[in-house]
Amino acid sequence: MSRRRHNSDTDALSRSQLRSGQVIEPRTIHGLHGPLDDDDDELFDFTYSLPGALPGTLRISADALPTELVLISYNPETVNSATIDHPEECRSVGNAGNVNWLDARGLGTETTLLQMSQTLGFHPLMLEDIVNVPHRPKVDFYDGKVLIIMQMVRPKPTGSGVASEQVSFVLGQDFLVTFQEEPEWDSFDPVRDRIRRGTGVIRRQRADYLAYALLDTIVDSFFPVLEALGETLEDLEDEVVENPSRATIEKIHRMRRGLMKLRRYIWPQRSVINGLIRDSDEIISQEVRVYLQDVYDHIVQVVDIIESYREIAASLMDVYLSSINNRMNEVMKLLTVISSIFIPLTFIAGVYGMNFDPSTSPFNMPELEWYWGYLICLGVMAAIAALQIYCFWKRGWFDNFSITKR
Repeated sequence: MSRRRHNSDTDALSRSQLRSGQVIEPRTIHGLHGPLDDDDDELFDFTYSLPGALPGTLRISADALPTELVLISYNPETVNSATIDHPEECRSVGNAGNVNWLDARGLGTETTLLQMSQTLGFHPLMLEDIVNVPHRPKVDFYDGKVLIIMQMVRPKPTGSGVASEQVSFVLGQDFLVTFQEEPEWDSFDPVRDRIRRGTGVIRRQRADYLAYALLDTIVDSFFPVLEALGETLEDLEDEVVENPSRATIEKIHRMRRGLMKLRRYIWPQRSVINGLIRDSDEIISQEVRVYLQDVYDHIVQVVDIIESYREIAASLMDVYLSSINNRMNEVMKLLTVISSIFIPLTFIAGVYGMNFDPSTSPFNMPELEWYWGYLICLGVMAAIAALQIYCFWKRGWFDNFSITKR
């Protein structure tokens, strides 16, 4: 499934609109993509507000999924899960004693998001960064709250390409609010199961540990994608060496684009986790900072793998060009062998095709009147051709001519 992005209804605003104070909607720039993309992937996509837009302006995409609020409240002894029908019920999220996880699934209901934001005391700029996707991963610290924006990836259902989803967090002292673009691709079920079953220490920890567990899930989502890309890269290496074709260069191009997208998603997340580790805000405990260091190590590992894959993909282009040149050289060698064989035969045929009359002079090709002259000429031609073929074979010129072994 493609990501939810915002399109402005018009390409420009008149000056009268600016003077009248009308709301200026943010725009999303879609990536430049060519005919090599058989899926609707954008390499460069981002949202920006037109000059004069009010801070905190929201632009909900028409195809965004409706917002569903699910609250999980737990402590070491109990856990409760419920769907919230009215945003005013979110007032209980900040209650002390329990850790409250409010999961907003879908960003399509503006009134629900605004009422929830007002109920929980979110800064307008926080909701703007959350709703106006896609946004670069970042971490911001507000009064008693931490805004974290991450990118989660997954293989596409078609098996070709990588899909991404923005996941946003608002972390407080005893609560965590998450916002998901595509809840149908939710990957937080393992964390929910740990909460329900009381596995590990998650029920005995605060909301900052819950945030760590979800961040770790997001970062770990890169590894299955990288594993699939690694297998594709190995197959592509074999194809480049054994049987390169025009489609091969297109596959290499798509692979490099996919790796570039992954790098754009994961690279800024290093700064996000590093900021959470180094910041002195009391919302994140020292114990959780140690766990976040493990998440940071995973990000570094993902970056290293992506860089290795990018180097391999770049080298595949050189190998492809080298393979094409080698195949061209083999073709030229074959043509050279054929020409070398027929040059002396053509010379002999040309000599005896000069039509001199043997009756006018004893030197005018007397062998034309021999009884076995024609057969002798053919025999000489065959002997010359056989001798050349034998010499070429001894030199190994025929070793690479067969395409059946490929």
